[in-house]
Amino acid sequence: MRIIHRRRAALVVSAATVLLTTGTVAAPVHAAGPPTADLRADVDRDGSVDVTGATDTVGEDTWSTARGAVFLPNIDDDTKRCPTTGPRGRPLPDGRLASCNDAQDAIVNGADDAADLARLRTVPMPDLAANATGRIEVVSGVSRTRLHIKRAGKWSLVLPGQKLTAAELRDGVELGIEGRDIIRDRAVWDGRAVVRLSVTSDGRTTSDDVTLRLAPLLTHHHVQQTQQVLVTKVKGTDPGSRAQQKFVSDLAEHTKAANLPAPRTLDGGSYNDIWTQDFFEPGYTSMTGPGGQRQTLRIMIRSVQSSWRDAGREVFTKLRGPGTGAVQLAEAADGGGTLDSMGNLETIPPYTHNGQSFPAGRIIQGQFPATGEKPAKSLRTMLASQGMQSPLLLDTGWLHVGHVDEFVQFLPADTPRGWRMAVADPEAGLQLLKDAKAAGHGGKRLFSRPGGTHPVPKDTIDQTLASSRHAEDNALAARKIAESVEILKRETGVTDAEIVKVPALYSRASKWPGVSATDGSRLSRTGSPDAFMDIRGKAPAKSGAKARSSAAAPEPTSAWIPGAINGLLLNDNRYVAPKQWGPVIDGKDIFTTAVTSAYEKAGMKISYIDDYYPYHLGSGEVHCGTNTLRDASAAWWGR
Repeated sequence: MRIIHRRRAALVVSAATVLLTTGTVAAPVHAAGPPTADLRADVDRDGSVDVTGATDTVGEDTWSTARGAVFLPNIDDDTKRCPTTGPRGRPLPDGRLASCNDAQDAIVNGADDAADLARLRTVPMPDLAANATGRIEVVSGVSRTRLHIKRAGKWSLVLPGQKLTAAELRDGVELGIEGRDIIRDRAVWDGRAVVRLSVTSDGRTTSDDVTLRLAPLLTHHHVQQTQQVLVTKVKGTDPGSRAQQKFVSDLAEHTKAANLPAPRTLDGGSYNDIWTQDFFEPGYTSMTGPGGQRQTLRIMIRSVQSSWRDAGREVFTKLRGPGTGAVQLAEAADGGGTLDSMGNLETIPPYTHNGQSFPAGRIIQGQFPATGEKPAKSLRTMLASQGMQSPLLLDTGWLHVGHVDEFVQFLPADTPRGWRMAVADPEAGLQLLKDAKAAGHGGKRLFSRPGGTHPVPKDTIDQTLASSRHAEDNALAARKIAESVEILKRETGVTDAEIVKVPALYSRASKWPGVSATDGSRLSRTGSPDAFMDIRGKAPAKSGAKARSSAAAPEPTSAWIPGAINGLLLNDNRYVAPKQWGPVIDGKDIFTTAVTSAYEKAGMKISYIDDYYPYHLGSGEVHCGTNTLRDASAAWWGR
């Protein structure tokens, strides 16, 4: 048997030399070769497989960001067959929860699941001999994929050694491929799969290979429209629970004003975790489906703090379903710390600069350079292995919680770039106090919020400005923010004119009763009045998970006035910020006025929500307590 790859030869030519009785040699006699195997995939990503023209042949053996067939990690649960509890309603182990999805069985789970298959087709071979046979197989990426064939309108798994009949090859065969997981480490598997069609006729075989790559798992950016807000809702009648419940109901009013559906609530009461931004990161993966429409799977990335952050189980028990999958990454040996919370993962919108292009945006995360602490290796490896969003690390060691969402955000803009960058500005915050003092208002309380069951510092403007510790805190914050801004300007090309500066104040001081901003005490989460506040920056003491190293910064800072930069972008021009509770002078909160002006100049209509208790007092704000699902219909390859 003679085997020919179409990559090397499109036609087999067999020459026979005939020896005549006269002893002379005749000219070679050429016999027609076998029909050529021709397998096609959606190389140009238009949603169809071209078997009559040549649009899907060029580059079928290679793959690039711009061109090449893609397939999806089919890890959603279209028929809701995955169990969420064990016998008698007992919780399932994390591993059992994470292991169930549509790609783990050998069947196509209905029409929705079939839509998650990337199509391949064999070019019809009408002149094929009756005794011809074919074979289709995955020759690279075998254990990472499943290949299905459509026969009589039904999908079935392609089994090893399974043959295609001559009749099927004459008509052309439709196939579908799915990935069984995301790309976790490109050193182990880079997402590539090679599918081979072999056709045998009259003892000779030709074959054709097509290379596909698993579509990358991407994180959302703020240029993508919000479709759904998520928030944790706790039960209980204690002051913290009631305040959190009020926050959830107020949030619904803001989403309604933005013409968004009511927020989807997750179960925080069972897990004592109100930090919806932190225990998972919404991601997505997509390809072009039939008719040119994007076929998108949402994939929720659970934080790697799985051994102690049980709220992450919600991605499997509440969010996984039709069109939505979830993944759990390997946890660090020490249990993971504050850098592993997903509030420490934000995404710069798409940009091109200095010859580098990021059509799906670029991830930023915080790190502690002083101690060498970084987000967990499993997460950093997975993000980098997608090959699209190249994570950029910034110094957040000066912050108590250490998350990038505490000082920087990205806003949609009607500009050639399509977005602006907003950063917290401690110098502007201090200047507001200095101006108020100069105008004779130094005796005003820094916080205008009433006291009661919610602790409120009693410092005046004069006391705050007189505190050398407070001055040092904000000088440190200003310097560190400026360093990160310079990195972001260098990496993205964003200019000063595209940067929105939002007044802010930071402090090392505790926010608990009887402690002023001038005594230098630190906020102790383990001493907070509500258990669900303990989990913000690190695990509760009982978990044994890694706490941040005190060597990173002896007394890291947190937002003192509620951090306006840590808000919720609802759509292109609506933004919800934490209520400022700053000094009220002549009937106006000077921080609210200044923050409103900054966002309005950036084209944003801003509104405020009271998150003081429990979010602000737990060293977080509106963004930390919410999450968003965003539109992912645009092509991630930049078209």
